[in-house]
Amino acid sequence: MIGRLNHVGIAVPDLAKACALYRDTLGVPVTAPAEMPEHGVTVSFVELPNSKLELLEPLGDASPLRAFLEKNPAGGMHHVCYEVEDIIAARDTLVQGGARVLSSGEPKIGAGGKPVLFLHPKDFLGTLVELKQA
Repeated sequence: MIGRLNHVGIAVPDLAKACALYRDTLGVPVTAPAEMPEHGVTVSFVELPNSKLELLEPLGDASPLRAFLEKNPAGGMHHVCYEVEDIIAARDTLVQGGARVLSSGEPKIGAGGKPVLFLHPKDFLGTLVELKQA
């Protein structure tokens, strides 16, 4: 059902510092920050040869990332994102198998302009899983 790993999401308390670390210290391309108000985050992508890292900073006080950073003030791995051919079919199959889809259960447009869904971490070995339409 799942395809390739699209990205690993890393929550950060300071997006500018995180971007500088990857760009200046590790020498990899980093995209300009983009605000995603519908998700409550500002994101930048670290472009790797075989995948991406998504650096996420809370946007606003209601950001769902705030609770994560309260528990992990230095930041850390937040989620993994896998591509799926048909996000609705994948969602329906997973729900039939007992997985829980977060929020309304309906896909939202993600940072790459494609529909995304998040699956409850308790159903996936403690890892928040994002599914992204390929």
